[in-house]
Amino acid sequence: MLYDSVVLFAKALQDLDNGKYVEKFPVISCDDISKGTDGTSIINYMKSNKVVGLTGLVHFDGQGFRSSFVLDILQLSKQGLKKIGAVLPGSNINITDIIEAEPTTEYFLEHRKYTITTILNKPFTMLKNSPKKLIGNERYEGFTIDFIDELSQILHFSYEIRVVADGKYGVQVDKQNNVWNGMVGEVLSGVADMAIADLTITSTREKVMDFTLPYMNTGISILFKKPTEKVKSLFSFLSPFSAEVWLYVMVAFLGVSFVLFIVGRLSPYEWDDVNPCRQDEKIEENYFTLLNSMWFTIASLMQQGCEIAPRSSATRTATSIFYFFTLIMISSYTANLAAFLTIEKVVYPIESAKDLAKQTKIKYGCLAGGSTKTFFDTSTIDTYRKMSAYMEKHPEVLMESNEKGKEEVYKGNYAFLMESAPIQYVTERECNLTQIGGLLDHKGYGIGTKKGNGTLSAWLSGGILKLQEQGVLHTLRERWWKQKRGGGRCVEAPSGTVRELGLGHVGGVFVVLLIGVLLAAAMGVLEFLWKYKKYASSEEDIGKLMVEDIKFALTCSSSVKEIHKFKRKKLESSQSTMADVNDIRFGYSDFSSG
Repeated sequence: MLYDSVVLFAKALQDLDNGKYVEKFPVISCDDISKGTDGTSIINYMKSNKVVGLTGLVHFDGQGFRSSFVLDILQLSKQGLKKIGAVLPGSNINITDIIEAEPTTEYFLEHRKYTITTILNKPFTMLKNSPKKLIGNERYEGFTIDFIDELSQILHFSYEIRVVADGKYGVQVDKQNNVWNGMVGEVLSGVADMAIADLTITSTREKVMDFTLPYMNTGISILFKKPTEKVKSLFSFLSPFSAEVWLYVMVAFLGVSFVLFIVGRLSPYEWDDVNPCRQDEKIEENYFTLLNSMWFTIASLMQQGCEIAPRSSATRTATSIFYFFTLIMISSYTANLAAFLTIEKVVYPIESAKDLAKQTKIKYGCLAGGSTKTFFDTSTIDTYRKMSAYMEKHPEVLMESNEKGKEEVYKGNYAFLMESAPIQYVTERECNLTQIGGLLDHKGYGIGTKKGNGTLSAWLSGGILKLQEQGVLHTLRERWWKQKRGGGRCVEAPSGTVRELGLGHVGGVFVVLLIGVLLAAAMGVLEFLWKYKKYASSEEDIGKLMVEDIKFALTCSSSVKEIHKFKRKKLESSQSTMADVNDIRFGYSDFSSG
């Protein structure tokens, strides 16, 4: 158009020169409103001339409007721009060709270039370490950069990355005029088409922006410095077992001791003749007294020898089962004790946000402008409201960036509240830092676009779903969290978390011991009945012997008894000898009492 106007003006000057001699043009000044005498003539020549220029026919009507021009109608196709018709003078449209509309595909964003605003924050967006001077998108690397690249390859769009000017995510600074700062403000003002970073989807931001589906889930947690002092205890040897297991071990010790004492006194095979040379009167002694039974049990538990040895089947059964119980318990204790003595336990002064809110010794804060601070300010939970009031009262605990918060944590006596994704990145590389407790809330990172541009958000959400289905997002997270830039440096060995053995670990051993003790008691009763059934002459003799023997067994005063012989009325078998009669015992008395 500029070229055609110059051509038209030159032709008007030539026509003016042919029709009138122009000696010179006067000086024209805008200040004194002076004008040339031939200006009207030049305009008239320009109105009357017709020139075919680059823009077609150049011709003006009497009022000075270019009314007789032709516009080409172009349509964008995969082959480029193609003419399909024209707009003729008089606003008449002439369509000469029709290109069928192509179906909507994933190439909807093709041939479009977008400005993307982001923020420098590890590992999402970082500056590259390079000896060469880099320009454009090549200056940056990180999870967000790879994510944008993968998304652009799927949706076929180009982009330009720029870091947000004020270094903020975006909060509302003026509610009356709806003014936002940070990345949100740049999208709202049109400086950027979309914001791709660790930008949290919140209800307040959703009112002024359109968000895609979240490409990463996260939540607020606590970044804290690991204590340097280890906990030492004089009674660390008790750590391998829980208090419940130790209680059951004591019960098992006392129970087995009592069973050995009762069964040993009831069984006739555990009584020894003190003086076998005296046939007229026998004095027998039992070694399984209450104290001796407890000594035998504790010696077995400590895997030491003992001068007492069981002889009857009942006592040997109880002893064998207790030996098995001792074998398993001592082996479990020894194995777990080694781990507890070599690994010193670290005790943290806080375990959760509730512990943090209760105390006053440790300071805590978060990012000054962001969703974390908004979460505490708008929360209705008492603990979080108390924490919000603390941060409002002490503004020095609020940090300008996550990096500043990490530096403050390193100084000690400070806990920084930030989202779990960057915390996991830091703790993978900074071995002196750790994450305390779980997540305070659950939210996600999304791509923010200008309100009303739902088509763009929909296509971006579709691209995010494809990347999730293909496992690309998981691969990118593994790459930038655990591999790149020193990832995986602070992976703790599994032995670092030794737990005490509870009843669920060794409960089966107690069950076996209980069954064995009951079996031994049953065998002791059978031995007791069998001995008297074999030698007694009548039912009355059996009952009397049983009652007196049980009374003596349950009496803990003595382990020595005097045995008087008595004569049976008649032996039922002729093969019975006098020795059998001499073995009959009746009429117990306490030997110690005479």
